[in-house]
Amino acid sequence: MDLGLAVPQFGAFAELSSVLRVAREAESMGFHSLWAGDRLLTPLRPKDRYPAGDGRVPEAHRVFLDPFAVLSVAASATTTVRLGTSALNACWYPPPVLARSLTTIDHLSGGRLVAGLGLGWSSDEYAAAGVPWHDRARRYDATLDALEAIWTTDPVTFEHDLWTIAPSHIEPKPARRPAPNSNRPPLYLAGFAEPALRRVGRRADGWLTGALPIPVLTAMWRTALRAAEEAGRDPGALRMILRSNPVVTGHGTPPRSGTVAEICAYLATAAEAGVHEVILDLQHTATNDQHLLELAGAFQGYLSAESAAS
Repeated sequence: MDLGLAVPQFGAFAELSSVLRVAREAESMGFHSLWAGDRLLTPLRPKDRYPAGDGRVPEAHRVFLDPFAVLSVAASATTTVRLGTSALNACWYPPPVLARSLTTIDHLSGGRLVAGLGLGWSSDEYAAAGVPWHDRARRYDATLDALEAIWTTDPVTFEHDLWTIAPSHIEPKPARRPAPNSNRPPLYLAGFAEPALRRVGRRADGWLTGALPIPVLTAMWRTALRAAEEAGRDPGALRMILRSNPVVTGHGTPPRSGTVAEICAYLATAAEAGVHEVILDLQHTATNDQHLLELAGAFQGYLSAESAAS
């Protein structure tokens, strides 16, 4: 199982010095990837519950750096780690703008981009971005279609009632390929509802998930794999990437909280259940850069020991 780390981005970690230090040291420690998320605002009276914890938006999310800028800085400070988004709210961005931002990171990092996209959960953020909430699934599918056209064809032409791309050159093309016969970067999709899981199976390279109970996780994963098989794709080629946002305590309830050992026991079980990569986001529990890196090293050590013992 590969191990990734959320790059500093929000709360007390929304600083250039934090991004640079953690990115460099995570790579030297042997982490396989660095990841950035996508938040636009923190409403005072949110219309929707935050999809984790007690349903309240974490206080630290009041300060949240742009994911494209953060990954660009991380790219400049590293040479080998993959650089992923977990996950961008794809519908907020016109497809040519989204493609340009992602492809720029891929191009400047020497092909290390992993594009992770999702629908998001906050209707307040959609309203602020000027994007309709009610039709978001159709807009999402159209965005994926447009990205495919932009990344894989030249000249690019795209006709839809939402956007029109006149015959145009859109360069550069992505450098990274998930497979020899693919013309786009690795694409991972988030979501937990059946339509989202079936979309993963039909058109993505894998699934971005959260730290769910193992039976729930495996049942959802089977839905994605069945959809891949029904679409004539190889289910064995799909990868599952799990994001863990733990609060490290003396005693808790894994996977949301607990000791490093307790949370790693859950993650090791998740690996046995089919998880290919874990993204650790330690910004909810670390107090500063040094503490974050110490925790990252502790998780890495426990998971390495679990892997060697299995």
